Amino acid sequence: MLIRVMSASLAGLSGVPVHVEVDILRGLPGYHIVGLAGTAIRESQLRIQSAMRNTQIEYPQRKIAVNLAPAGTRKEGTHFDLPIAVGIAAASGALRMDGWEDAAFFGELSLDGQLIAIRGALPLVLCARENGVRRVFVPAANAQEVALVDDIRIIPCRSLAEVVTVMRGAALPSMPANVPAQQEQACPDYADVRGQEAAKRALVIAACGAHGLLMVGTPGCGKSMLAERMVSILPPMTKQEQMEVTKIYSVAGRLDESMPWVEHRPFRSPHHTITKQALLGGGAVPRPGEFSLAHYGVLFLDELGEFDSDLLDSLRQPLEEDKVTIVRTGGAVTFPGKVILTAASNPCKCGHLGDPKKACICTPQELRKYRSRLSGPFMERIDLHLSVPRVEYGEGEKGLSSSEMRKLVMRGRRAQEARFAGTGILFNSQIPAAQLDQYCLLDPEADALLRMAGRRLALSMRTYHKTLRIARTIADIDGAASIGTAQMAEALQYRPKDVEESVY
Repeated sequence: MLIRVMSASLAGLSGVPVHVEVDILRGLPGYHIVGLAGTAIRESQLRIQSAMRNTQIEYPQRKIAVNLAPAGTRKEGTHFDLPIAVGIAAASGALRMDGWEDAAFFGELSLDGQLIAIRGALPLVLCARENGVRRVFVPAANAQEVALVDDIRIIPCRSLAEVVTVMRGAALPSMPANVPAQQEQACPDYADVRGQEAAKRALVIAACGAHGLLMVGTPGCGKSMLAERMVSILPPMTKQEQMEVTKIYSVAGRLDESMPWVEHRPFRSPHHTITKQALLGGGAVPRPGEFSLAHYGVLFLDELGEFDSDLLDSLRQPLEEDKVTIVRTGGAVTFPGKVILTAASNPCKCGHLGDPKKACICTPQELRKYRSRLSGPFMERIDLHLSVPRVEYGEGEKGLSSSEMRKLVMRGRRAQEARFAGTGILFNSQIPAAQLDQYCLLDPEADALLRMAGRRLALSMRTYHKTLRIARTIADIDGAASIGTAQMAEALQYRPKDVEESVY
């Protein structure tokens, strides 16, 4: 008897509906699976056979044909174990599908019949809901993750035996409590940072307008300490943002029962030895990298000068487009990456170029090699360039705290929300060049200052546009409707500088 069971396959962050068709045919006993099944699916026979026998469900010693439709789409994932097992049981007469036509099944089986947590449960369940499914069986370990999904009945089960019992009429298992109210994120406070008020101001601007920030300074001046606290001044994530980020972590296999969803803005700080695939995503079955794992949060590149130059240049397009597109023979997948890029670097290999207390010992060749890793096009994609001075022991007063800085960020964000309502633009850093004149209104004095700076400093058009966006953000923080000379002068201070222009 032919049986059809609903399931889905992952394609990037989206799900593709899949009908698992099972039929038992005449012929020698065997297990045949077609429909562009991946290696994990083709290896499922022994898992399913052992799980059924350990659940006291007879595994038919006949010719079993399994088709994953549509047959032209490649399928991957161990979550097909459960729908195939249910299909075999129903096709052999051990289980009835009557009344379960609107249900979908996802789960990996262990040899003893237990259901193991799967990767990508959230996008799979979302796909099922979008395709008319009203009930979905998932491993109990994934229950809290998919509790974020509304308008669908989640049936969490711990084993194949529990799935069969429910389908035979037993009471549905209880769901865990839904997502609790958001709690304050535990994060170090900027009140602990003495001095560096200029750096804190730049961090407020970066957080408000989603501008990239590069901090250059001698070792130990506090660059990493400043960057690590940046998430403490960002606004809480909305439910929609939580859903998007949780989907990324689900597909990447980064969720478990201790963290079933992503509640707070992510902070990712990969080491400078990271590979391009780990940073941007990839693999035979593409998974998101650190860039996408920082979606709606902060991507911090410490020791920027130690990163491979090709690796940094590969970030140029993703930073412009807020996404990464990975192309494979079977198609292309896109992972989002709306990140605030924050980077820290020493001014040279020894770290003391321009330091008034210690002399630089780098040779001219070492200086050229160190600088050559940071290409001009990549540096131009970072909006704010800041020199961070040394703070001596015992010097510097406690300045702004994280809560005070967050108030400034929220004031600027509210101004942006009102300005860009209905336009699809979220932050000042995303204003298209063609609309800068519309959104970045300049006082005559500010316009004259920008024109003079452009002539004297030979600013590129990209830097010119970037300065306007930064000035717009500063004006929003200051509560100004138009950009004045004070905002424009401050914005010009954050332009890319040669080492000779450094404030050290």
